[in-house]
Amino acid sequence: MTRTFWVGGNWKMNGTIASIKDLVSQFNAGSSPSDVEVVIGAPYVYIPLLADTLRKDWAVAGENCYVMPNGAFTGEISPEMLADVGAKWVILGHSERRTILKESDGFTAEKTVKALESGLKVVLCVGELLEERQAGTTQAVVNRQLDAVIKVVKESDWANIVVAYEPVWAIGTGKVATPAQAQEVHAAIRKYLETSVSPKVAEEIRIAYGGSVGAKNCKEISQQPDVDGFLVGGASLKPEFLEIISATQ
Repeated sequence: MTRTFWVGGNWKMNGTIASIKDLVSQFNAGSSPSDVEVVIGAPYVYIPLLADTLRKDWAVAGENCYVMPNGAFTGEISPEMLADVGAKWVILGHSERRTILKESDGFTAEKTVKALESGLKVVLCVGELLEERQAGTTQAVVNRQLDAVIKVVKESDWANIVVAYEPVWAIGTGKVATPAQAQEVHAAIRKYLETSVSPKVAEEIRIAYGGSVGAKNCKEISQQPDVDGFLVGGASLKPEFLEIISATQ
């Protein structure tokens, strides 16, 4: 089957009202292939601005959410709140939250369930540290991260999940997994979902690559048979992002 190519931007903790207005004007004026789904993840405080001004053929994502709809959880944002201000997606399990903020596989899985229940679609991030790759445990790490979610979501939920494989050693470092390295892990993820969930889910799930994706390397990586898109960091804060979303053209 043909899986719709998916490209997400992850602005992380970056942006100002002025810079976002300028970037959005460039994005809105640019060309966006009709056969590519595009999502921009922004800091909470800028989601309403982005939802109001960004082109309507692109969607907006939150970069995280909590597991409760409301309550005494100072500083947290619920998936319902994200949806209320215009987000359609949420990024969960990003390596920066797993490593810096020590969020566990189980907590990420719990968030995934709550986000899906609230009507958001989920970008589920998985990936290994440099020492884990060097130790040869990449797939064991990724399978462990996937297992936590597999245990708690329904098979039908996977239609609303994009898996983003991010080799942590390649995020923001300028180091990039080779197309062959990316394909190897993506194919293994698909095979694992085939045996752990179902052949249907494995065939239909979109697996995006994230790890210093830019205009210079996106075309070659996009040609790999199990790479169905990108989760883009720094380059999504630049007009260069328009080139990345056209990688398959």
